[in-house]
Amino acid sequence: MNDNSRIYIGTAFIAGALLTLGFKDLLYPELEQRLREYRARRHAQSTSDLDDLPADVLVARPGPPRIVEGIEGCIGNTPLFRIKSLSEATGCEILGKAEFLNGAGQSSKDRVALSMIELAEERGILTPHSGDTIYEGTSGSTGISLATLARAKGYLAHICLPSDQAIEKSNLLLKLGAIVDRVPPAPIVEKENFVNRARALANVHTATSTTKPDLEPLMPDPPESSGPKAGRGFFADQFENEANWRAHFDGTGPELYAQCNGYIDAFVAGAGTGGTISGVALYLKPRIPNLSVVLADPQGSGLYNRVRYGVMFDLKEREGTRRRRQVDTIVEGIGINRVTANFEAGKELVDDAIRVTDAQALAMARWLVEKDGIFLGSSSAVNCFAAVKTAMRLGPGHRIVTVLSDSGSRHLSRFWAKAGDVGGAVDTKLADVLNAEDDQ
Repeated sequence: MNDNSRIYIGTAFIAGALLTLGFKDLLYPELEQRLREYRARRHAQSTSDLDDLPADVLVARPGPPRIVEGIEGCIGNTPLFRIKSLSEATGCEILGKAEFLNGAGQSSKDRVALSMIELAEERGILTPHSGDTIYEGTSGSTGISLATLARAKGYLAHICLPSDQAIEKSNLLLKLGAIVDRVPPAPIVEKENFVNRARALANVHTATSTTKPDLEPLMPDPPESSGPKAGRGFFADQFENEANWRAHFDGTGPELYAQCNGYIDAFVAGAGTGGTISGVALYLKPRIPNLSVVLADPQGSGLYNRVRYGVMFDLKEREGTRRRRQVDTIVEGIGINRVTANFEAGKELVDDAIRVTDAQALAMARWLVEKDGIFLGSSSAVNCFAAVKTAMRLGPGHRIVTVLSDSGSRHLSRFWAKAGDVGGAVDTKLADVLNAEDDQ
């Protein structure tokens, strides 16, 4: 090859490279953008027809999280993930909303606690760093969220919870700086009930405070006071406070809608206060008219019959069969024998209910660890069991969303003590979970 040929080839190579770079600078961004748009259209078509939806209804944020203000900024926008074992076993897509990844109290109650505090602040009932104390009656998770956020926002917390709840809950509350009353279980109609005690303590605090706004009248025979107190007492009242269901209407519901691109066949959730199922249903139903909202209810709760038959009744409550004075189940956080204001807000949108026994909840919790490495609390196990039953009713090809409320780490001494260790090489069948029965 002569020198002229080498020069010609070298020049051609350089020119080609420059031309390629030029086209890349000019055309590549447009081609890349078109490819992204094409993929987005394909994804939208594969999930739901979004042509008639306004652009601003999809609010899921891509990319890494932004910097937020304080621990309260870590609440919400939790992941939604496919529960692989249950999806593969049913032929449906069963998705779990990972509420145990909320950043304050690590449960879905973070949303509720923050909403109740912010509403009280807006109304001038709570003032940060004034000595105000937040009182609440809770089975644990709401108290943990309130205790965490109280410290973060300049309040104290006084939590009343039933004495039969897992001891690690009250231990955690103490570590968070809350005052804790473990109250013997009692019906809501009795003043010794944990909710009524929290209300009474809040009233006494306000009545004996050095600043005494008339928030609400005192209950008869309130607990004795130790003397004047700083600040005021605020009874959060999660069962009746509308800030509860609104937290899920403003947060959980829109997040699910965005994460699923508007395509959900069924939403499954339990009800303790009723705020989650009502708030999510109130947001999703008008946007997804064919959505089926299903209540997951543990044994001993009356809500199953309330949804199915319009009557608040459970076999565990028959005369002569009641073994304790509240809901007779090892499941904590859901199940109740009255209709709260929060459940009432959305109960007409609840289409069906599924009863889950303790044995079925325990079997489902073990299954999720064995098959997926997912370690959940008792109410989440109930939700997952009801999601499977819903999937089997709808048939393959549907999408079912449920709520994974909290981790199993705060259920070790009761629920997981009963569930036992999962063990090594096991091969549980889904039929074993569905047909689980209590030990006789």
